[in-house]
Amino acid sequence: MTSPVVAIAYHSGYGHTAVVAEAVRAGAADAGATVHLIKVDEITEAGWELLDAADAIVFGSPTYMGTASGAFHVFAEATSKRWFGRDWQDKLAAGFTNSGSKSGDKLHTLQYFQTLAAQHAMHWVNLGLLPGWNSTTGSENDLNRLGFFSGAAAQTNSDEGPEAVHKADIATAEHLGRRVTETARTFLAGRAAVAA
Repeated sequence: MTSPVVAIAYHSGYGHTAVVAEAVRAGAADAGATVHLIKVDEITEAGWELLDAADAIVFGSPTYMGTASGAFHVFAEATSKRWFGRDWQDKLAAGFTNSGSKSGDKLHTLQYFQTLAAQHAMHWVNLGLLPGWNSTTGSENDLNRLGFFSGAAAQTNSDEGPEAVHKADIATAEHLGRRVTETARTFLAGRAAVAA
């Protein structure tokens, strides 16, 4: 069986979200995917073609003022050409975000990604982890330490650089990359079985 192709379409304003995108890439590659990182604010026709050919697209953006960044919104609006043609229908989708606050309205950004995916008739892959750091035996080093279910959420202090992205959030993003790849592999196997 061919390995799943995962494209990560993301924007990073100051480098923090790029660290999370790289972690998703690493997890997906570790699980056997062919992975393409695509910066949506620098997207080329070749980048659009990689998205069109992918089995799964993982959306990523920092959370600014309660939603995805302006650069990501520009990209999302540009996907309308794909929407008209139903080009991404039945692909898998997932998402990740980062902000300075523990919550920071990151859920709204993930829900924005879910809505974008639904408009394209894509299938959403959730994080698939129980929340961490919510008991006396938990710690800030737990996977999913911020307790999000819709996707991978990261928190980085606003006065620190990309090197300060929390290790647990990086590991959580790697988990998301593996989960998307494993789900894509299952979908591909199912399609092959139906075709046979």
